[in-house]
This record gives sequence, C-alpha cells and structure tokens, in this order.
Amino acid sequence: MLEGEFGLVQLSTGDLLRAAVAAGTEAGKAAKAVMEAGELVSDDIVINILRDRLAEPDCARGVILDGFPRTTVQAQALDALLAESGQGINAAISLEVDDAAMVTRISGRFTCGDCGEGYHDTFKAPKIAETCDKCGGTGMKRRADDNAETVASRLVAYHEQTAPLIAYYTSKGVLKSIDAMGDIDAIAAELGAIVKQATA
Repeated sequence: MLEGEFGLVQLSTGDLLRAAVAAGTEAGKAAKAVMEAGELVSDDIVINILRDRLAEPDCARGVILDGFPRTTVQAQALDALLAESGQGINAAISLEVDDAAMVTRISGRFTCGDCGEGYHDTFKAPKIAETCDKCGGTGMKRRADDNAETVASRLVAYHEQTAPLIAYYTSKGVLKSIDAMGDIDAIAAELGAIVKQATA
C-alpha cells in the first residue's frame, strides 16, 4: 500500500541478499560464501548490498526498509551509508504489538504456494479450506519457523537487540509509534499519514 501510494520501494534484507547472490555481485559472492558455510552474513556485507541497491534508479524517491536495521550498530552503519549521499532516515516507525498477540499472529499465518496470497488460521482463512480465494491454488505453504516456540524466541531477541532502536530513533527525533493492535484500515491510515509527512 505504501509503495503504491507514495512511489517508494520496499527493501527487505533477505530479498536483497538473495538477489545479490543470484546476480553474482561482489557483495553477493561474499554473502554466498558466508551463507553456504551456515553462518550469519555480517553487517558490512549487508551494508554493501544495501549501498548497491540504493544506487539503482527506482530508489530515487525513497525506500521503506523492512527488517533492517535490527540493532543500534546496524542503525549507526545505516546512518553512515545514507550520509555518503546526503540522505537520512525520515521516519522510523514502531508498530506496537502485545507479545502474546505476536505469537498468535505469526504462528497462524500461511500463504498460497502459487500466487503468494497471505492467509491466517484465525483472522483470514480461505473460504474453502486449503484453496486460495485469489487463484484457486491448493498448495498452501507455512514457513517452518512460524511456530509459537520460534516466535517466542524471536521476541526475546527483539527485546534484547532491536527494542533499543526505539531510544536510538527517539533521540534523533524521527521515531513514530503506532498502536498496531487495532483495525487494519486505521493502522494503514496512520502509517500513510506518517509516510506522507515524512516524504513531503
């Protein structure tokens, strides 16, 4: 919704890593070697891949970063990267959600293997079980890590590593918080208002 309304590009670090590996860029080759060794890709490699992607023409109007930064060290590296081209963060948006609700939301989600349409056991089940409302496909997929135990573990990591970003971006005057426990249309409207102000 934000991409379409504001002409921004959503950048997910996971997608960027996979694309860089597939394209065989220098940063992609470095990432591939690390991933094949079963290790985590370093912040330096991620920043280099992000630098390459931000230089592409479709990013000129701005981007929405998804899944990065996750730590204050990454946030500082991102600030340094953006400063190279006279850019900066316009808004850091914190979607405030109850931990128990996160477990329910994530552990119940699945997608159509054919078209990618998203579903949820509780909140958005397909009209006909195991059949996509959008394309009629029957190959529903769940991520192996979308289970209550893994989500609870991710939340511990979030509170230890990522939650400090709230103070970091508050100190820079760019943090915006949204109560993400409410109606999706209201949340979308609030997100849109923040992005509109940030890109004005």
